[in-house]
Amino acid sequence: MNVQVLPITSADVPRVAHFLHAHLNTRLSADLWARAITPPWKSAAPNHGFMLLAAGLVVGVYLAFYTERTVGGTRQRFCNLGGWCVLPRYRLLSVKLLRALLGQEGYHFTDLTPSGSVIPINERLGFRHLESELLAVPHLPLSLPLPGRVVTSDPRRIEDLLAGDDLQLYLDHREALAARHVVLADRSGVCHVVFRHDRPKNLPLFASLVHVSDRRVFRRMFRAFTGHLLIRHGLPVTLLEPRVAGFRPRGAIRVPTDRRRMFRSDSLQPHQIDLLYSELVCVPF
Repeated sequence: MNVQVLPITSADVPRVAHFLHAHLNTRLSADLWARAITPPWKSAAPNHGFMLLAAGLVVGVYLAFYTERTVGGTRQRFCNLGGWCVLPRYRLLSVKLLRALLGQEGYHFTDLTPSGSVIPINERLGFRHLESELLAVPHLPLSLPLPGRVVTSDPRRIEDLLAGDDLQLYLDHREALAARHVVLADRSGVCHVVFRHDRPKNLPLFASLVHVSDRRVFRRMFRAFTGHLLIRHGLPVTLLEPRVAGFRPRGAIRVPTDRRRMFRSDSLQPHQIDLLYSELVCVPF
C-alpha cells in the first residue's frame, strides 16, 4: 500500500478533526475536535502528531501535545501522546505513527490514557508505569466555607488569588476545553485545583482530579472542595489518584480500573511527571 506517514500541521487540523469525529469519538463534533487538537498554551510544537495518508486521504492519526516546562530548575521538553486511531485496513501500519512520534529527539514522552492493547507496546518501547490507583469520594452538601476560607470557580476571583507560576499555569489552561478550575484559600495558603468532567459508563457525574498546587491546603479544605463541586457544578463524586491528591480521603472507595499512566524518560523520575499540558485537559472525551 502506498501510505505516507506525515506530521499533522495546522493546515491539516480540519481534516484530522473530521477523521476523529467519524472514527474515534462521534460525541465530539469535528469543530470541537479541531479546537481540542490545538492547545491554548504557548508552545514551539513541531506538529500536532502524525497521520497516515493513503491516496491523499487520512486513514490514521496519532495526536500529540507539546510543552516546555521547568523541572528541577532545568527547562524540559515534553510530548504527550493523545488519541490513536487507524482504520482497520491499515492497522498493520499503526506502529509507524508511534515510531514517528518517539523518533523525535529531546523529548520526555507521556501516555496518560493508553488503551489495554497499547500498554504492552509501550512497555516494549521503554515506557514505565506511574502509580495510578483510583479512589472515588462521594460528595456531601455543605454550607458556606468557614470564616477566613474561600472556595471559588469565578475566573476573576481566581486571577486575583493566584500569583507567580500558579497564575501562569491557570492562564495556560484557562481555555483548555476539558479543564475546570477551583481555587481554595485559607489564612495559610492558596491551592489551585484542576479537574475534568468524566463520564465512566457514559454517566456524566464525576469530577476527575488533574492537578493540586498545594496539597496541605487541599487536604484541609477537601470537604469544602467536594461540597462546592456538588452545589456549584452538580457533580456528586470525585475520582482521584492519591499520587495527584497527596493523600487518601476518609471514606474513599477504591475503584477497580484498567486506567494506566505511563512515561518514557532517560532522566526524569515518576514524581516529576504530572497530568497537565496534556490530552486530559484538552479533549473532553
